[in-house]
Amino acid sequence: MNLLIDAGNSRVKWGWHDGERWSNIAMVSLIEFAASSDHINPFSATLADPARIVISNVAGDGAHQLLINWTSIFDAEPLWLKGEPERCGVRNGYERPGQLGPDRWAALIAARALEPGPCLVVNAGTATTVDMLSAEGEFLGGLILPGIELMRFVLHEHTGRLPIQEGQFVEHPRNTIDAIETGCRHAQAGAVERMLRVMGRGAKCLISGGGGRALMERLDVPSRYVENLVLEGLARVASGG
Repeated sequence: MNLLIDAGNSRVKWGWHDGERWSNIAMVSLIEFAASSDHINPFSATLADPARIVISNVAGDGAHQLLINWTSIFDAEPLWLKGEPERCGVRNGYERPGQLGPDRWAALIAARALEPGPCLVVNAGTATTVDMLSAEGEFLGGLILPGIELMRFVLHEHTGRLPIQEGQFVEHPRNTIDAIETGCRHAQAGAVERMLRVMGRGAKCLISGGGGRALMERLDVPSRYVENLVLEGLARVASGG
C-alpha cells in the first residue's frame, strides 16, 4: 500500500493506493492542516506502514516541515516529486524542467495514463493551470492564471469600490457582482477553449480541482472531470508507471 499526499495552495489531500485502486482518500483545508499538532497527526490513524510515500507540495516551507514530521512515523522515505525531464512516459518540454510545479507534473503523468491521445490538462483551484500534452506524451507548455476566488479578491483589493461577494453567471449582467462573476467565469472558460484550439482537432480536455465542475458548465467544448488528478499521478509514480 502506498501513501500519496497532495499539499496544495488551499487544501491537503492524501490517499492510500494498492497499485490498482484507492482504499481511502481524505482532505483538510491548509489552515486545518497547519493547525494540527503532534497529538493530531493526520497520518497516524492509518493502515499499515506504506511501501512508498510520494508527495507533491506547493504549499511552502511550513507544510514541507510538517509533512517531514508527520511522515517520519513510517519507515518509508518520502519521494518529494519535482519537475523532471521525463517520467512515466511523459517528456517535460519546460525550458527548465525542474521549475515545473510538482502538482502540474503529477497531473500530466495521470493524464498520460488516462488519455492516450493529445489532451489539455486543466486543474482549477486557487490558481488555474492549463497544460498541453501531445499524443506522444510530450508536455508542450501551458498557462497559469488566477482561479475564480483569487480573481474576485484581486479586483476587490486593487479597486476602490468593487465588492468581493459571489455573484451569478448570467448572459447579460446588469449589476456589479454579476458583472464580476460572469467576467471571471468567461475568462477561465476562454483560456481553456483558446488553448484547446491551439492544440488542434482531436484533443481531449481533462479537468480537475475544486473549481473544475463549475468550469465545465461554462465550456463549449467536450470535457471530462477527474476527481483527484494530482493524486492519480502520484499513485502512478509510486507504482513505477
